[in-house]
Amino acid sequence: MNRFARLLDQLTYQPRRNGKLALITAYLAEAPDPDRGFALAALTGALSFAHAKPGAIRALAAEKLDPVLFALSYDFVGDLSETVALMWPAPARTDGEAAARPEPPSLAGIVEGLATTPRAGVPALLDHWLAGLDETGRWALLKLVTGGLRVGVSARLAKTAVARLGAGISPDEVEEVWHGLEPPYGALFAWLEGRGPRPEASDGAPFRSPMLAHALDEADFATLDPGAFRAEWKWDGIRVQAVAGSDGGRRIARLYSRSGDDISNAFPEIVAALDFEGAIDGELLIRREGRVAPFSVLQQRLNRKTVTRTLMRDFPPIIRAYDLLALGGEDLRALPFEARRARLEMFVAGLGSDMIDLSPTVPFADWQALAAARADPTSAGAGVDAGAVEGVMLKRADSPYLAGRPKGPWFKWKRDPFNVDAVLMYAQRGHGKRSSFYSDYTFGVWRGDELVPVGKAYFGFTDAELGQIDRFVRENTVNRFGPVREVTHTAETGLVFEVAFEGLNRSPRHKAGLAMRFPRIARLRWDKRPSDADRIEALEALLPRG
Repeated sequence: MNRFARLLDQLTYQPRRNGKLALITAYLAEAPDPDRGFALAALTGALSFAHAKPGAIRALAAEKLDPVLFALSYDFVGDLSETVALMWPAPARTDGEAAARPEPPSLAGIVEGLATTPRAGVPALLDHWLAGLDETGRWALLKLVTGGLRVGVSARLAKTAVARLGAGISPDEVEEVWHGLEPPYGALFAWLEGRGPRPEASDGAPFRSPMLAHALDEADFATLDPGAFRAEWKWDGIRVQAVAGSDGGRRIARLYSRSGDDISNAFPEIVAALDFEGAIDGELLIRREGRVAPFSVLQQRLNRKTVTRTLMRDFPPIIRAYDLLALGGEDLRALPFEARRARLEMFVAGLGSDMIDLSPTVPFADWQALAAARADPTSAGAGVDAGAVEGVMLKRADSPYLAGRPKGPWFKWKRDPFNVDAVLMYAQRGHGKRSSFYSDYTFGVWRGDELVPVGKAYFGFTDAELGQIDRFVRENTVNRFGPVREVTHTAETGLVFEVAFEGLNRSPRHKAGLAMRFPRIARLRWDKRPSDADRIEALEALLPRG
């Protein structure tokens, strides 16, 4: 466990992607089995423990630590795992002298112990493990068991690192076999290290690494030939793969997110409609009364393990198909986009399903014409669904479907963000490297003489600006609500942010009745008084029509 703890600690303070890759690869090459397999599972989000939750950690801390000191320390540190790790008492004998530290647990021992221990026995198990670890080890243990690593490593990055153990094996090849594997991934490591055959997915509906687009810069227009590209709308939903096949005569269907998570349970009606053998790349959307609903409506069906009939009735999903990756056992990804598109059009037309339709192309003669379509999707063919368009996609007609984000074949040209001047109202500490800073902000705009919160953001600013905001929060706190600080926000005194966001929708769950899409701090407006911030009417004017 100590070796894994050092890895997490190093990852927390390593800002560069290549640096993180090197750290993970070195750990996986040196750590023994099965520890390295469980470490890989933890980094990719494949581990969960039913009986080890933050509440159990708090209860254990309440037994071992002075409650007042713990509350003060937690408020200062801002992170439960770090606070407990720093305050945990050293083992002691009955005579009060320091006792020898127990043998530190192995990572595999922790995983197996939590998997086999009933809920009532988890606190004693954690107590024993914490006694055998140093501060870093305790912190890593608590982060592991509560599922909140937050070390800046995506599942894709971890899979890229493990692929480096194999000669000539790409991350996409690892992705292709990933969904047939279980921790601690003995067959995967054997294949990568030349000790065994390539693992084969056995469910007949494998996930395929998606092809991603680069953001289009203004400078790109001078080097790109509009005649070489085809355009289609970029829809404001979530990217999915709908895959169906068979295994030994048994029909199998899966709905995957872009990152490869199986979200089939949240959309059983979509899975039931996958009556084919193949793989569709598309956008998952909610369609109500003949038009695509805003993303905030789709959010109400995401991340659910089960759904009710009422939810299925009130939030009917569709897949708007972009691409056809496989059909009837044939892998189509090597074909040029235009050929795949032609196959996709025939395929969708023959499905006869109201849950899968075709994402229309956007005709254009030059970049000026495409810019006009992007600015007014209603007039360019999006029709009643124009409110769900967040830009356009550009795809080379001759491009194969390549996993990852190759530069050149695909571009995304998102619509320009909206901007609003809002006042900082509340602040909370961040996580990981930011656990000592107030870096999560709630901001509001004026409704009459009252500021009402309209969004939260925790990125967009520089490290230097973070220090300035943190100092302002500490010097201008007027109230506290648990870990949240209320910051002074009168008409004359406060901090104004320029907030950029991708879209706006009505939301009964928010006090302002509005929900922002991807808000971020664009810049600090030290030059503005809070009374100069925007009013709620300015935001309501940005709501999609209809």
